[in-house]
Amino acid sequence: LGRFRVNIPAAVEGLIAALEDESDRTEDGGYPLRRNAARALGKLEDKKAVPALIKCLESSDYYVREAAAEALEMLGDHSCISALIKLLDGGVEAAVLVPGKPHLVQPYEDIIEALGTLQARSAIPLIKPFIEHPVEKVQYAAARALYQLTGEAVYGEYLTQALDGDNLQLRRSALMDLGAIGYLPAAKAISETLAENSMKLIALKGLLEHHLTINSKVKSGATPRRRQTQGNAHQESQKSKVESQLLLSDEAIEVMTLMDSLL
Repeated sequence: LGRFRVNIPAAVEGLIAALEDESDRTEDGGYPLRRNAARALGKLEDKKAVPALIKCLESSDYYVREAAAEALEMLGDHSCISALIKLLDGGVEAAVLVPGKPHLVQPYEDIIEALGTLQARSAIPLIKPFIEHPVEKVQYAAARALYQLTGEAVYGEYLTQALDGDNLQLRRSALMDLGAIGYLPAAKAISETLAENSMKLIALKGLLEHHLTINSKVKSGATPRRRQTQGNAHQESQKSKVESQLLLSDEAIEVMTLMDSLL
């Protein structure tokens, strides 16, 4: 349902109900159906699911909490911020591996990324220490969120430097984070890092889209509104095309050139 964006009331209600399913259990007590339902609800963009997803952040199943945090980030509703912040209780000291499990006590990457996307500036003091967490992907999530929340280049540069690392999986992770935050100064480093061209193109596309969106907002804010009449409709249309071309800054053209070189 999520993959095909079946966004009809019956589908959304069915998925919300599935978040409380008790029949599908793993040997260690996990809830696979709940995990899949949470992911699907994030893709359907119906904020009716937010309260149920917030409740899922209290689940005993790590992967349900992870899927819920991802979904809440996608839904973009600020009412979940306090619940996400609560999962950072204990800070870096509490963010340790669960004995016998391949994961930490909380899905810190997803929690921190969600707080960044949701512009939860009150979480900045809580997120900052995670830049020193021993798990690199948690460090990257913190840098990503802190750049989104503060706009400070030091965090974008942190992720850019990660592109020089020895681990391919970590370079891929840094690529996606840079694309998500649209850190334009990383464009050349993205094109040159040792990773698949497809991944580099996705990251560069993120940079370009972010840059054009920001420029478009600035341009539209600076351009006075004119009432369009039949007589000047064509003139206004031509003016709009010219303005769209002007939005292609030197930086945007450079990113497009780098993308062409990877095709």
